[in-house]
Amino acid sequence: MKRIVLACSAGMSTSLVVTKMEKEAAARSLDYKIYAIPEQNLRDELQNYGSDIVVVLLGPQVRFKLNENKKLTDEWQIPIAVIDTVAYGTLNGAKVLDQALGLVQ
Repeated sequence: MKRIVLACSAGMSTSLVVTKMEKEAAARSLDYKIYAIPEQNLRDELQNYGSDIVVVLLGPQVRFKLNENKKLTDEWQIPIAVIDTVAYGTLNGAKVLDQALGLVQ
């Protein structure tokens, strides 16, 4: 199964975004495993599931880690970006899903 990974600091707000993204993906009949992990676990996640991960989105609170994590995702040829701050703050799962899918294309 193809995976969309959201990497964040604590995961509280991000888990709400994941829930909204899952509902939107289901409404669009898209089959993705969407989940959040602590940013510091991204290296392990890539080692375990790198061939299934299609995109990584960083929570706005860890945007300063983008360049560091881009080096990791580049090894797997996986696109990475920071989640749109407004979409994240308003829990707009559709917009975050669109952002993720736009990076995959």
